[in-house]
Amino acid sequence: MNSHPSPQRIARTYQFYAPIYDRLFGAVLEPGRRALARAVEATQPDRLLEVGVGTGLMLEDYPSQTHVTGIDLSPHMLEHARRRARHLGRNNVSLHEMDAESMAFPDSGFDCVTLPYVLSVTTDPRRLVAEARRVCKTGGTIIVLNHFSGSRFWWLLERSVRAVADRIGFRSDFAFDEHILAHDWELISVTPVNLFGLSRLVVLRNV
Repeated sequence: MNSHPSPQRIARTYQFYAPIYDRLFGAVLEPGRRALARAVEATQPDRLLEVGVGTGLMLEDYPSQTHVTGIDLSPHMLEHARRRARHLGRNNVSLHEMDAESMAFPDSGFDCVTLPYVLSVTTDPRRLVAEARRVCKTGGTIIVLNHFSGSRFWWLLERSVRAVADRIGFRSDFAFDEHILAHDWELISVTPVNLFGLSRLVVLRNV
């Protein structure tokens, strides 16, 4: 397992990658984002929180009537997200610089919480899960989109992003049992997504 950098180091790293993030990870991970958008559409949430909103690649795919709150550690990534939200003309999007492991939101404030490609890059995944569950209402939906170890094709993508992964502390050894099944939420569905099923879309009910 990679030694994991501090939130401050992660934010500094994304300052460098913010201008090129969409070109690096936009198209290759887009099938997973589309699947996540379909899962959100099925729930029709009034209030949604996206953890790790980044440059805002998901914003145009969420239901137009849903109020979307996005958080990210990196102010530079958020600059791109804010420009994207303005371009889309969505007035029901709010974006905040915030550490997802210590959120400044009240309990049960969201109907749906999405975690696209963020769980294996956070400093403490268990703490992030606890915070996501705290701010999601009981019976609400939590959707995890992430790589989990075990795919024999994973090394292909890992090699292509190794320089970035090492700097942001990406965990290529990230076990589904440890980070999903070990929690007492209700597992609704698991769907392989992206090339060769390198990622999984996990839909959970917060119970």
